[in-house]
Amino acid sequence: MDIKNFYIAFHDPLWVVILSTVLFFPVRQLIWVLYVRKKQKTQQSVSDEEKKLLKKRSTFTSILLCIVFSYIYVNQVF
Repeated sequence: MDIKNFYIAFHDPLWVVILSTVLFFPVRQLIWVLYVRKKQKTQQSVSDEEKKLLKKRSTFTSILLCIVFSYIYVNQVF
């Protein structure tokens, strides 16, 4: 198989994965900070247990958000 044909066949999925991976960490951190600040408005302090739970929640949300955004972006730009 020629490398050119391989690239043409896997161009979009490759870029979706790369873009999703690059966006994941800053988006997760941003969403986590927003979750913690929202929780702090209702409580004075947020425990470490709650922070871990919010981190898991932000991880799941950011995975979905990054994949969807990357897919739409790659389909529009490329």
